[in-house]
Amino acid sequence: MSAEPIVARIAGGVGEFDAADWDRCAGAENPFLSHAFLSALEESGSVGARVGWQPVPIAIDGPGGRPDAVLPAYVKSHSQGEYVFDHGWADAYARAGGQYYPKLQIAVPFTPVPGPRLLATDPALAPALIAAAERVVAQNGLSSAHATFIDPSEVALFERAGWLIRIDSQFHWHNRGYGSFEDFLADLSSPKRKTIRKERARAVEGLEVVQLSGGDIEEAHWDAFWTFYQDTGARKWGRPYLTRRFFSLVGERMADRILLILALRDGQPIAGALNFVGADTLYGRYWGCTQEVPHLHFELCYYQAIEAAIARGLQRVEAGAQGSHKLARGYRPVPTYSAHLFADPRLGDAVAAYLEAEREAVIHEIDALDQHSPFRRE
Repeated sequence: MSAEPIVARIAGGVGEFDAADWDRCAGAENPFLSHAFLSALEESGSVGARVGWQPVPIAIDGPGGRPDAVLPAYVKSHSQGEYVFDHGWADAYARAGGQYYPKLQIAVPFTPVPGPRLLATDPALAPALIAAAERVVAQNGLSSAHATFIDPSEVALFERAGWLIRIDSQFHWHNRGYGSFEDFLADLSSPKRKTIRKERARAVEGLEVVQLSGGDIEEAHWDAFWTFYQDTGARKWGRPYLTRRFFSLVGERMADRILLILALRDGQPIAGALNFVGADTLYGRYWGCTQEVPHLHFELCYYQAIEAAIARGLQRVEAGAQGSHKLARGYRPVPTYSAHLFADPRLGDAVAAYLEAEREAVIHEIDALDQHSPFRRE
């Protein structure tokens, strides 16, 4: 790298970047880091200062004026929609007389999907992106910075910069070279195979299940899925994070990277699961229904996703945050990582002590859960 000082800038949103320039830094592997996805969040009003997610992406430009490195970042006035929970830290700091908000969030909003956050054409620029985030915190009087669901390869970079690392877990399904869903079932113990077959049969009684992608997805499908999403969002978060327009925008811009699975009764959608397709991974994101059917959630979100991944030759299915019920359905626990920086060293010291104890508990839980996986013992 040149000895010249590196200058970083803050933009008003991902939408201010040329799509090709952003995607040149982000790569094509993870659909949630794409210009299409992140700008759709902005254009649809799903993120913005009004909802407490003010976009402040950071860029380092190359000699030709095009960005060589970018960082998806947001100034947050709350801790909702992150899936790495720091409400306890915020409450403790407030009781001690501190002001936790606003804070800097380096993330894909509402998306608990691991992936790179230091997006650079030259990996040597990654430390400069971290340093730029630290400067944003210092110059704007923010309490902290949080990089959530970072790629495991980035953990050491944040650690070297003095950030605290937090470990959590998710359940992912791994393709062991299966040629069919039956091949996958053959890997499980006999009782688990029988249970899954019964669940699948009961879930689809009287229903038709369709998988839609690309031009097959129409606005009527998004209307139906919006109904499902609102119901789930109201029950989980109090209000949906995403607007109706968001689904139309991603449908226009990245339909070939979307897999929409719907359950139909008499030709009408009653439930649906939305997935995004990466280079080697199928990402399950949202689910909802208007009729309660036993095991239909498992069928649309987990079993249909496994079938789709096998058919597409994908290596993994990542089915989102939480959910130990995924274990019995072939999804195994894996660690996830986030990095945290605090302007107040007192808060940093307190969080460091907490994370040390939490880390041991999480690792122990992952090991214990994996001992109860449904796979046959070799």
